[in-house]
Amino acid sequence: MEEDYKILVETSARHIHLDQAAFDYLMGCEEGQHAELEIRAMLSQPGQYVSTSRFDVVGEVNPKTGKPRVISGVSVLGPLRNLNQIEISATDARTLGLKAPIRLSGDIKGSAPVTLVNPANGRSLRLEEGAIVAKRHIHMTPEDAEKFDVEDGENVFVLVETEGRTTVFGDVIVRVSPKFALAMHIDTDESNAANCAGVVYGRLVDMVPEGEEEECCCGEGEECCCKHEGK
Repeated sequence: MEEDYKILVETSARHIHLDQAAFDYLMGCEEGQHAELEIRAMLSQPGQYVSTSRFDVVGEVNPKTGKPRVISGVSVLGPLRNLNQIEISATDARTLGLKAPIRLSGDIKGSAPVTLVNPANGRSLRLEEGAIVAKRHIHMTPEDAEKFDVEDGENVFVLVETEGRTTVFGDVIVRVSPKFALAMHIDTDESNAANCAGVVYGRLVDMVPEGEEEECCCGEGEECCCKHEGK
């Protein structure tokens, strides 16, 4: 894999995005006061970080136990945003009893309702929408997009070669902004399925429909063709 054309593949674990009002409420702020997130660790995307705040995500009642389904200690990412969004895996959604749709970040209209609880003070906030399974995507700068010959919103395939689990991911959406750093994000289900342990890289590939001939850099009989690798 050519160094200039490899894409870092990162596993995005379940997390919470909140607006100021929701965070203030959960933190128990008095009227007119605001809470601030504290940085625990910086993330690869410029200005983004994992905060020290963790809340419990509460789903539907389990009919077998009569108790709500809960995933405890989910991290809040910063900085605060202008919407409330909980990003979980499909497995998490089943654990919580939620019908969370697969969506790009920010597309929460009509998504699954969920409740957040601050275990430190017992404050509970019911959100009528906001829980999604994040659609896999690649963050790129405009310069990256030009190099890879792709556009914002384009749907691409990415080949990830790992020990015993080499995988081609389809339905990967390109997201372009000068505020981004080059990285592909997948959730924990996808990461485990592809055995993405440690530092993992992927590359864009063209999928060639059966029966069509196309100049290809892959071996004979393979169904993928290297894309944008300066051939």
